[in-house]
Amino acid sequence: MLCSSVLPWTRRALPAMTADLRRLVELETPSEDKPLLDTAATALTRWVAARLGPGVAGRRHHGGDHGDVLEVTCPGSAPGHVLLLCHYDTVWPAGTLAGWPFRAERGRASGPGTFDMKLGVVQAVWALRCAHELGLAVPTVRLLLTGDEEIGSPVGRAHIERLSAGALATLVFEASLDGALKTGRKGVGLFDVTVLGVEAHAGLEPAAGVSAIHQLAELIPAITALGDEDRGTTVNVGLVRGGTALNVVAGQAGCGIDVRVAQPGETARLDAGFAALRTSDPRARLTVRGEWNRPPMVPNEATRRLFALAAGVGAELGLALSEVSVGGASDANFVSALDRPVLDGLGALGGGAHARHEHVLLDQVPVRTALVTGLLTALAPT
Repeated sequence: MLCSSVLPWTRRALPAMTADLRRLVELETPSEDKPLLDTAATALTRWVAARLGPGVAGRRHHGGDHGDVLEVTCPGSAPGHVLLLCHYDTVWPAGTLAGWPFRAERGRASGPGTFDMKLGVVQAVWALRCAHELGLAVPTVRLLLTGDEEIGSPVGRAHIERLSAGALATLVFEASLDGALKTGRKGVGLFDVTVLGVEAHAGLEPAAGVSAIHQLAELIPAITALGDEDRGTTVNVGLVRGGTALNVVAGQAGCGIDVRVAQPGETARLDAGFAALRTSDPRARLTVRGEWNRPPMVPNEATRRLFALAAGVGAELGLALSEVSVGGASDANFVSALDRPVLDGLGALGGGAHARHEHVLLDQVPVRTALVTGLLTALAPT
């Protein structure tokens, strides 16, 4: 069925899907630009309605200072429901498109947001359209488009957790890793360490001061030592700041820290490690602030069964699907932490996420879209 009807359909649809990708990429959607996000949300609402027809029901949830959340329900002909999870915000600032316009040539498309994850949005919508046009039995599908994923989903998370409850599966359209589906992701913690020292003249009375920079320099090895390669935990001090002038004993300094954990128990160990940090000079004051942005995504039994189902569908299409765990986090982490079935990496093939060489492979779009359509039909209870 997949090779005889679904794949030919998605191949014929490739030019229209490419045109839709251009449309979405040319909607600039920086995570921190509310006016642009609002404009895009309105355009996306119209686009989804045009592609999926009058039978869908849409809701727009206000995001406050962040991007609104678009929720679309497509009634199915089989019991249960499936959540298709996408985000429409990108890391690219307003104006990027002027110097880096969308291009599609020689089987590749490039432009800001093509890979992460506007092609994923296109594939999700067209996979669903394919199922409906071919009259295939699929569960009710709830499509969720969030506008704040790149900044941690402060608004989207509640909607993701609400709609994934009781779902047969949550399918996430982040990009694939060289064709592999993502069943594991690291959790992310973002922390900031600040040291307040005592300012003094560096030449006249250096002993009267306490250098916050020197104290921070002593602390950084202790911070990075919290990483544990065997446990899959990495600690990266990515930003350092401090001081006011060369001839001043620095009164303040700080650093920003990115922590990635593969195991849920590591969050408590890292919290304890940060709490135990101390300056060597008691006159200096130390403050640690931060939070765990996303919990780790550890494959549960439901996800393992879901991957096996997807692998069977892939085999029908000539795909030898593999699974992979990656260091980056996504909204799939929230679903997995609730012990619900979730599969990620169903979006684009290509590369260059968050980089100027971001691109997608257009010749892979038909078969990957067919994979999603086939998975939706396989999730329909018989």
